Amino acid sequence: MSNIAKALKAEITRLARKEVRAAQETVRAVTAQHRREIASLKGQLAALKRQVTALEKQARERGQAPQAPAALSRTRFVPKGLVSTRKRLGLSAADLARLLGVSAQTIYNWERGATKPRADQQAKLASLRGVGKRQLRAHFPAW
Repeated sequence: MSNIAKALKAEITRLARKEVRAAQETVRAVTAQHRREIASLKGQLAALKRQVTALEKQARERGQAPQAPAALSRTRFVPKGLVSTRKRLGLSAADLARLLGVSAQTIYNWERGATKPRADQQAKLASLRGVGKRQLRAHFPAW
């Protein structure tokens, strides 16, 4: 009886090891594929960085300085002004969010003063100040 139990235990151990080995091979193959993809993406990123550097150098040589982010942030943001602009244009928070490419929750947070828009978003908001309802409806008839 003891020999049957030992043989059964040995067979179960052998089969378990075989299953674990097969599972590990699958994981190894997937991991290797992911590493190759990561290496490829890193190479693409490096190439794009080189292109950006070259283009910036060309722009400097031509006398075209790239617009600095500090120049965009010179507009002042006041939550109360955003509310008044939105109401003046007759837009809901959801409509303004779609117009600016942000979520309605973001507009709500801006209007409460919980968060502030980034510089590029402030520039978009500043461009809305000089727009009237008619101009807005002409460009965006859905509103």
